[in-house]
Amino acid sequence: MSDSAADFYAAIPPFDRFDDVVDEARYRAAPEDWLIGVSDVVNSTGAIADGRYKAVNVVGASTIAAVFNALDGASFPFVFGGDGAAFAIPASAREKAERALAAARRWAGEEVGLSLRAALVPVVDIERAGQTVSVARFKVSPDLSYAMFAGGGIAWAEAEMKAGRYEVAPAPPGTKPDLTGLSCRFMPIGARRGEVLSLLARPRPGASREAFKTLVRQVLDIIAQASERGGSPMPEDGPRFVWPPRNLGLETRAMSGHGGRAGRAAFILLQHLFLNALHAVGAKLPRFDPKAYRREVTMNTDFRKFGDGLMLTVDCAPDVIVRLEEVLERAGAEGIADHGLHRQDAALMTCFVPSPFAHDHMHFVDGAAGGYAKAAEMLKRQLSSSRSPSSSP
Repeated sequence: MSDSAADFYAAIPPFDRFDDVVDEARYRAAPEDWLIGVSDVVNSTGAIADGRYKAVNVVGASTIAAVFNALDGASFPFVFGGDGAAFAIPASAREKAERALAAARRWAGEEVGLSLRAALVPVVDIERAGQTVSVARFKVSPDLSYAMFAGGGIAWAEAEMKAGRYEVAPAPPGTKPDLTGLSCRFMPIGARRGEVLSLLARPRPGASREAFKTLVRQVLDIIAQASERGGSPMPEDGPRFVWPPRNLGLETRAMSGHGGRAGRAAFILLQHLFLNALHAVGAKLPRFDPKAYRREVTMNTDFRKFGDGLMLTVDCAPDVIVRLEEVLERAGAEGIADHGLHRQDAALMTCFVPSPFAHDHMHFVDGAAGGYAKAAEMLKRQLSSSRSPSSSP
């Protein structure tokens, strides 16, 4: 990826107060010659019903890891959506990104047994359809920022993908993406305040921008008043290491090198055993402190984000959830926004750690019992209802 392409994202001034996510001044329009990549797991709700929550999340995050590695670690904006992802890249990166997506599709089907679809949509086509793609950077820690997307373009690209347009076809059988750094070793994070809530809120077409901004700020204020750290489901000192590691089979399938599957599993087990031993005795290496790493994990999670709408995975007391439901239902009745909610007793985390010795490791959070995918089911029902002829005034 060219320096000028990388400069677009790097030049966006980051903000560190999440309330500013609805401030239009924080966003920059994606260049017209860029592409929007989108992906999602086909029938993720069926896989979730079968108890395959973690597999859905790992496949959803795989496109981020595959494209990141294909671009040699170049920075680009992306957002994780639980059962898929969206990202923006310059035209110069198309060939590499296309190969990565194609390989991820093949890997998901052959190794994990899930069907992954993917598409690359030109920004110029999105704009011709009357939508836009704007990008902001939310600074979650001193060393890491996550992209926020606004303008409706991501949602339009996802709809086009599901309609079979702009498809990136699967790679030939046996092709594997480079998923180095993709892991899933932490235990589920149990709710401490009541329940883990997956929340989606998307502005209704034609609704007042100011009214939607007010709604987002009201939702965030309700959560902030009732919980510290914005409702983060993560313990302040980080999630617990666990032995033996959970989801060993998934990580083994994602890993490259180290011989066959048995060799990869042995490498992961030894690596994790060493990490647990370090933590148990309170030891650290010259470039790695397990306790500091766990604290960074908490800071570096993406439990709140914006992808053409508000996306939250938060730990809330039941009365707080009731208040949020009331506010969101009122917004729906007033034609401001559609929403989806899903409650569960824990959160899951899928990690992307290009280097354990750097501080910009990334951690994608979702609900442990369906999360964003289940919330999206409710959102889709509301979208269908609000657009049906019978719902018109």
